[in-house]
Amino acid sequence: MTRLLKGELVKLLTTRTLLFYALAGLALTVFNVVIVTVASGDLDAVGEKQEALAGLPILLLLLGLVGAAGEYRHRTAAPAALISHADRGQLLLVRAIVYAGAGLLVGGLMVGVSLGLGLPLLASHSGPALTAAEIFPVAGGDLAASVLFAIMGVAIGALVRNQAAGVVALMLLNFILNPLVSMADESAGNYTPFGAAAVLARMTHNTTISAGAAGLVLAAWTLPLVALAIAIERRRDLA
Repeated sequence: MTRLLKGELVKLLTTRTLLFYALAGLALTVFNVVIVTVASGDLDAVGEKQEALAGLPILLLLLGLVGAAGEYRHRTAAPAALISHADRGQLLLVRAIVYAGAGLLVGGLMVGVSLGLGLPLLASHSGPALTAAEIFPVAGGDLAASVLFAIMGVAIGALVRNQAAGVVALMLLNFILNPLVSMADESAGNYTPFGAAAVLARMTHNTTISAGAAGLVLAAWTLPLVALAIAIERRRDLA
């Protein structure tokens, strides 16, 4: 297992994908915090201030998808399985673990930038300042959503094997289908992967479920997708 982890980690760290998503995440976090805190008027409620500090965990979903699907685009999946003599499912599971670590790393960087920039900007708004007990759930929820989304992305990438198709499909689901579901039934929208991640990361404060429940919902989407990806990976041709 250690050898597999080392191999997957080396592949991740020697490509530009992780660096690109880390830089994009930091840039978008800065943009998001500034826009929400400066251009959204006075934020006086705790929920509004928490929302201003929320991250963008969907980037980690894309990171996992692009990284996992890239194994097939660049034809590295088959050599990795042959050289390691590992079960294909085990290799995919190890890949998911490595990307979970990447999700924690990039998510942590985004949380750090969000808090470091957002808290001083929120100090100029009326209402009570956020306490540590109100800041911690934002940071913890964002990190949890980032890790789960990174794992989910690996599973989806292994299933679709096509980076462009996977990214386009996720964007359509996030920006078109999920809002339509939420418009039709707000409660149902919170039970989609994107809706649950938004609640968990405090990207919205008008919800019908708690952050803890949202975390369970997101995990309930992630684990079956990983299991399905592993099962299919063991049965189809890697080439």
